[in-house]
Amino acid sequence: MDAEELRTLLESVAAGDTGVEAAAATLSAGPLAGYADLGFARLDAHRGVRTGDPEVVYAAGKTSEQVVALLGALAAQPGDRPALATRLTEGMLAPVAVAFPDATVDAVARCVAVGALPVPRGDVVVVSAGTSDEPVAAEAAFVARAFGAQVQRVCDVGVAGIHRLLAERDALAEADCLVVAAGMEGALPSVVGGLVGTPLVAVPTSVGYGASFGGLAALLAMLNSCAPGVTVVNIDNGFGAGVFAARVARRAAR
Repeated sequence: MDAEELRTLLESVAAGDTGVEAAAATLSAGPLAGYADLGFARLDAHRGVRTGDPEVVYAAGKTSEQVVALLGALAAQPGDRPALATRLTEGMLAPVAVAFPDATVDAVARCVAVGALPVPRGDVVVVSAGTSDEPVAAEAAFVARAFGAQVQRVCDVGVAGIHRLLAERDALAEADCLVVAAGMEGALPSVVGGLVGTPLVAVPTSVGYGASFGGLAALLAMLNSCAPGVTVVNIDNGFGAGVFAARVARRAAR
């Protein structure tokens, strides 16, 4: 349950459409309990009320059984938001698909959402410099959509062929928030930030030859961008960028 769903529930009680006991039962199943103790993990059931977005399962380092159990517990919480897991390994995709046959699974993004995706509000455009950046860009796009934004993709528009980017200027300018993922020298967010005034979060990727140092060159280039208004997340952090962009878009659509 997120903050908006809590507000809707309270308004329903105030209007007499929902009884006090029913509302109390809904709240005690999640937010009032604080967390769900699974033994190996304590799921934060209150996070959606505090921040507007529920907890997400980071699958790396976990077993397939643990990921399935965590997704099931999140999906059982009250509210209409899907249960989300990121950074699934290839071996986790099949067990998750068997446990949740109606889940939305993106093998490229390595993400899964259990439950219906929310009605989109606001517009996010996810821009990637090259095809090699696709896994990180796909993660950002999947998360932004699961967190309630409408998402459009603009792919393979790196600075080596700047005319490809210029052809997408209208889409960039009309968005509520941009996510720009790039590796190598990490120049694309600065170029985009100089073309439009749209809020922008840059994602350095670990794509490039030796002197890119696993994305460090791109990270430093983005942190040193001469284009104002460019914010930066950590290397390969498509998840963080997607959350940021969705929050901006949802507020812009209020």
